Amino acid sequence: MGNMKINITKCLEKKEKPSTEGIAFGRNFTDHMFIADYTEGTGWHDHRIVPYQPITLDPSAVIFHYGQTVFEGLKAYKAEDGSVRLFRPEENFRRMNESCDRLCMPEIDEEEALEALKTLIELERDWVPDAEGTSLYIRPYMIATEPHLGVSPSLEYKFMIVLSPVGLYYKEGIAPVKILVENEYVRAVAGGTGAAKTAGNYAASLKAQRVAEGMGYSQVLWLDGVEKKYIEEVGSMNVFFKIDGEVVTPALNGSILGGITRKSILEMLRSWDIPVAERRISMQELVDAQRDGRLEEAFGTGTAAVISPIGEFNWKGETFSVNGGDAGELSQKLYDELTGIQTGRKEDPFGWVTVIEEKEAIRQ
Repeated sequence: MGNMKINITKCLEKKEKPSTEGIAFGRNFTDHMFIADYTEGTGWHDHRIVPYQPITLDPSAVIFHYGQTVFEGLKAYKAEDGSVRLFRPEENFRRMNESCDRLCMPEIDEEEALEALKTLIELERDWVPDAEGTSLYIRPYMIATEPHLGVSPSLEYKFMIVLSPVGLYYKEGIAPVKILVENEYVRAVAGGTGAAKTAGNYAASLKAQRVAEGMGYSQVLWLDGVEKKYIEEVGSMNVFFKIDGEVVTPALNGSILGGITRKSILEMLRSWDIPVAERRISMQELVDAQRDGRLEEAFGTGTAAVISPIGEFNWKGETFSVNGGDAGELSQKLYDELTGIQTGRKEDPFGWVTVIEEKEAIRQ
């Protein structure tokens, strides 16, 4: 995406903005979107912001048949002073390039992608909600567009960014959720695409999620795909456990997605001198800790929900309560601290936040 010049075509008729009260996650989209095209031999070209609209693809486009696609998820927040803030966006574009590498897709220029995102958000500044618990969800993604039926990397791609004003991902908010430990289906295996943020991983998770919801559970706890003994992720989030005063999270092993929130939580805990371990943790170890009274807290972490405490889990038909089914003290503290930094209510000692400068010329 070198030598980027962004052409902007503004929409003639703006959409009505949804009420922020009870706004559904990922159902409403802003007036504009960013697009760039890639052609083998030429590289990235035609960087543009256009009115939000359907895209036209050939029926034989590689994305439809061989699933070459990667995506990211991050948020923009409106602070009390009216400034719009991004949380560690450079980490998302770095991870996107790691996903691209795994899927044989072209890398993006991370600095220029961030510049494109800032320009798009500045144009859509009025779409960033400011009510408690709301944000502007950002979805950068890339798809393979070459018309070709043949199992080989596409020679053409589109990189796009769309924006969506959202409320809380889980209607429970910070209230603890119940999870079902999945013993039959697996999300990913080491050597596969689990460490990349690609659509197939999420498609593979849907069946187990549907079964869990049918049994009254909010999420699935995924075990490793080989022995089905070791904990990997919870739903589409990384997972943490506080055992005997130490916070434990599964080590990144090639089948676990390295979350930006996960990384931030680890850095925050270490800055507080709380013992932290990234290692393998078996389901049996977790159950033993719960039975011995050593399992103090459990929570998932991710961009959408930030922190989602786990109040109960079901393994092989037996249910186990965590912290009496209540949100733990550390889970709450982490949630308050992280959302405080994101929204500007608290100081940012880590330098994680990028404030988007106001540029009236873009919106005029």
